[in-house]
Amino acid sequence: MEIKTVGVVGCGTMGSSITQVCAQSGYQVIVSEINDEFLNNGLASINSALTRSVDKGKISREDKDATLNRIKGTTNTKDFCDCDLVIEAASENMKLKKRIFAELDKICPKHAILASNTSCLSITDMAMATSRPDKVLGLHFFNPASVMKLLEIIKTTATSEETLKVSQDFGTSLGKTIVIVQDTPGFIVNRLMVPFLLNATRMLEAGVATREDIDTAINLGLGHPMGPLTLADFIGLDVVLTIADAMYQKLKEPQYVPPVLLKKMVTAGWLGRKTGKGFYEYK
Repeated sequence: MEIKTVGVVGCGTMGSSITQVCAQSGYQVIVSEINDEFLNNGLASINSALTRSVDKGKISREDKDATLNRIKGTTNTKDFCDCDLVIEAASENMKLKKRIFAELDKICPKHAILASNTSCLSITDMAMATSRPDKVLGLHFFNPASVMKLLEIIKTTATSEETLKVSQDFGTSLGKTIVIVQDTPGFIVNRLMVPFLLNATRMLEAGVATREDIDTAINLGLGHPMGPLTLADFIGLDVVLTIADAMYQKLKEPQYVPPVLLKKMVTAGWLGRKTGKGFYEYK
């Protein structure tokens, strides 16, 4: 099967970035949101990102215009009726995702692959909301998808080899390096990263070291481009908390229990870069 038209459900931080990278790779893309305001914000984000690339000389103005011409925004999921692949990039809520997958199953052509960009939730549970579990898998992009080179492909016990092969070819066409993982909480990256972020938070909470010294130690001691607290701010502390909670519910391992400090910060609305305040303050 050849993928020509890609659908993306959600035009937020991840959805808009996935839309951009697909359109830049030559695919026709239909991206949806729940209302015009959210949709227009997402499309404006894509336009801004492409404009920055033009200003930096990474792409030409003609490339930018061609990319934007391949993108169609919609608030009607019925517009996914001709898609060969649809990537769900909604918030990390299983009830919502299962509802989206059930709806897509009724709208999309029988050959279409349905994928989720979830960071940690069960792909199998989503697949069971459809009549085509063999055509469901996870395509986990990393933020920002237009820059990050990794794509985790999550295969369930029901995912067919054909679906996996088509998805691998698709990921390669986007310029991604692909790793394949079974449907397990957190997959590879978050299974390892989340305890790292939580432990850094616990160290700060216990007064072991300052936020700056914790981050500097990881920057220079391990060669990471970002320290764990800076990285958590970049991801969003609410997102980190949601992923940690979801993984603990499945695995029941103490390393995934969110620290009290993280919970308090999220309750206070200190979510990191997107709100201007997290472990650090941002203008």
